[in-house]
Amino acid sequence: MLFRQLFDKSSSTYTYLIASAKGREALIIDPVLENVERYIQLLKELNLKLVKVIDTHIHADHISGIAELRDQTNCVTIMGDKTPVDVVSMQVSDEELIKIDGLEFRALFTPGHTSESFSFLMNDRVFTGDTLLIRGTGRTDFQNGDPQDSYNSIFNKLLKLPDETLVYPAHDYKGDAVSTILEEKKFNPRLQVKSVNEYIEIMNNLNLPDPKLMDVAVPNNLKLGIDLDKQKVNNGIEPDEFKNCLLEKDITLIDLREQNELDKIGKIKNSTRVSFPEINDYLNKNKTKLQNKKILFYCAIGQRSTLAVQISKSYQYSKCLHLIGGLKNWKQAGLELIK
Repeated sequence: MLFRQLFDKSSSTYTYLIASAKGREALIIDPVLENVERYIQLLKELNLKLVKVIDTHIHADHISGIAELRDQTNCVTIMGDKTPVDVVSMQVSDEELIKIDGLEFRALFTPGHTSESFSFLMNDRVFTGDTLLIRGTGRTDFQNGDPQDSYNSIFNKLLKLPDETLVYPAHDYKGDAVSTILEEKKFNPRLQVKSVNEYIEIMNNLNLPDPKLMDVAVPNNLKLGIDLDKQKVNNGIEPDEFKNCLLEKDITLIDLREQNELDKIGKIKNSTRVSFPEINDYLNKNKTKLQNKKILFYCAIGQRSTLAVQISKSYQYSKCLHLIGGLKNWKQAGLELIK
């Protein structure tokens, strides 16, 4: 496995680059905007294809690099399904699996630092965001943080993992790079409490200053997402028109989501699932079958389908359309899905 822990000095942020082997698919967790070119260079040096990028929560101390990585690499952006706005192309729920070539990450809903915080478990290690830090825990005094939620996330979920599980947080301010669940149980001063009320008392009396960039970072990180105007100019059509296209002959309807997304909410009738990372191969291998057909793409909120239209043009497909706003708009229009 390839594993790289990268550090941003200005925000004390750890970013993680993970792949099963050189030349394979890669995933990045908690990227920082100012370091995107560094990530791109490392991907090139290791001959990796970035397919997914995750933010553990809405950061208050730096602007996330997920949008810039999406725009430069066509990767899928991911956050937990409690995120308050549509900043990503794929939302995952508690205990849901995220898969890349040869690796799996289990999403764990761990609110407390913020209301939408998630951690991600991969085999022998857990990426805890700001929920559990090395010898500390994420503050709970802004962004709908809650000390009781923090206690429950840490004591009733993260500390239930095997003692030898490696702990990789999103931040460290003392120079530590990794810990274990057992170490945090024994030596984390905020976890040496006998009750939830004792923990709440500690967290409510930290009296920490706001992060320096909070007033800039949070608003920007809430706006990194879906540009419906961009979707329109890339052969996007609204749900009613998309529905009418389904009545035509010689169409191919492609669902770009992953199987677990389909299992949760269903699909449009008669669609074929081709997950977005596989779309290049699909379009290349099926030129004869698709040559004279109208191809209709859709996904969760339109980001992957926008990119699929762009990709299809490079294979000289001229009749490609996609659903603006994805299945979110489809459902809001009262249109049917099947399971």
